[in-house]
Amino acid sequence: MKKNLAYDAYEQLADRYAELVDTKPHNAYYDRPAVQSLIGPVEGMDILDAGCGPGVYAEWLLERGARVTAFDASDKMVEHARKRVKGRAEIYKADMEEPLDFLAGASFDGVLSALAVTYVKDHAGLFAEINRVIKPGGWFVFSTEHPFFAYRYFGIKNYFETKRVCCDWDGFGGSVAMPSYYHSLGSIADALSRSGFLIERIVEPKPTEEFREADAHGFEKLMKFPLFICFRAKKTGGSVK
Repeated sequence: MKKNLAYDAYEQLADRYAELVDTKPHNAYYDRPAVQSLIGPVEGMDILDAGCGPGVYAEWLLERGARVTAFDASDKMVEHARKRVKGRAEIYKADMEEPLDFLAGASFDGVLSALAVTYVKDHAGLFAEINRVIKPGGWFVFSTEHPFFAYRYFGIKNYFETKRVCCDWDGFGGSVAMPSYYHSLGSIADALSRSGFLIERIVEPKPTEEFREADAHGFEKLMKFPLFICFRAKKTGGSVK
């Protein structure tokens, strides 16, 4: 397996990330409430957590009665996720930029992917693989950087061009150069529809009151302009050629 785009960055910050993920405002009080609001009841369901990081979503799903399979491209994140779920879920090392051959077709009622698809350039290929492993009528919920935020933050010259970008993350102790891909809103939506998904809901998150208590300045910024965007899509059938 080739090295994932953000492998080195996540190996560097994995320990600190796992330590802070339950209370770091952008994760705990911004992304997570929005993503969770799109999922609904999961008891008795088979759910895939794609790009699971340290396992916080996998644990949340397990606590609500789901049967969980998860994977991540980072060795250290896989270790943290396994420690967190304590043998209650299968956690694999795998890269979303490659085919998910270790997963059987039509084997999951839903797929969750939080803040991970930004590290994949070919969304159409990834979403087709996600569609393959979802049962008919199943759901796909994911969050990612809001294209409007990324367009402004990275000074993108061509809104429509998917391109690699990089920024410095300094919220996990020290500074880590984090590469990712910029995608336009249209390209995300088109990749979903061409992969056999119907978009059911789009959420542009707003920070919670817990976020305000932890970071009042960041709260005010996010109340005026979004950082992330969340999608819920339903598997409708075959891909559109």
